[in-house]
Amino acid sequence: MVSTARILADLTVGIHILALLYIGLGGFLAWRWFKTIFVHVFFALWGVAVNVFPLPCPLTALEDYFRSLQGLGPLPGGFNAYYLYGTVIPRALLPVVGVTAIGVVLISYVGAYHRWRSRDHHAPAHRVRQA
Repeated sequence: MVSTARILADLTVGIHILALLYIGLGGFLAWRWFKTIFVHVFFALWGVAVNVFPLPCPLTALEDYFRSLQGLGPLPGGFNAYYLYGTVIPRALLPVVGVTAIGVVLISYVGAYHRWRSRDHHAPAHRVRQA
């Protein structure tokens, strides 16, 4: 029988994967809903900070907690090292993946900015104020 802690640990892994996808691709949501850019900037900065500085990721800590309830130890090396590096992403490609991820986020921000600017220039006449 599968324990509740196992289900919650697996659910946490799924949420963590979604968070990583949002960090990488969430800026493109701002092309449609510009205000989401503020949430994405927070996520992107948090993602960089967790990988550059020795800050604990709350999702990794949560998964480690659920693992401890199962009698398992913490994830060796953290979420990315355990699930991604060497399996999904070859370790030799990590610098390329990092630069590409930053590039994708910047492209999403530039696109969001241009869509926001063009929205203001193409406003319907009834929305434009008369001086």
